[in-house]
Amino acid sequence: MQITITPTAVTTVQKFIEDQGEDTQAAGLRVAVLPGGCSGFQYGLNIEETPAEDDEVLELEGLRVFVDPFSAQYLEGVEIDYVTTMMGSGFTFRNPNATGGCGCGSSFTV
Repeated sequence: MQITITPTAVTTVQKFIEDQGEDTQAAGLRVAVLPGGCSGFQYGLNIEETPAEDDEVLELEGLRVFVDPFSAQYLEGVEIDYVTTMMGSGFTFRNPNATGGCGCGSSFTV
């Protein structure tokens, strides 16, 4: 599985992990695709202590990333970034599998 996470996103996630008092060697970022959102699917991000038994575990730029089997089919080739603009800051996703999306940038169709 191929996921790209930018250095800015890695730094931001690592800070979240440290702020939550998690073990930075064991904890990681769960990246998930969930049913819902205005376009059918939405992205989910969460800091977790350990991966689930059936997760794919990726080591990206020194960050552990956990992906469940359902989400993996929709996340192949996705790029995760953390951006700051005048309107605010947050994680963004560039997903080559998405055939459509909405203005919020958090949901997509395939």
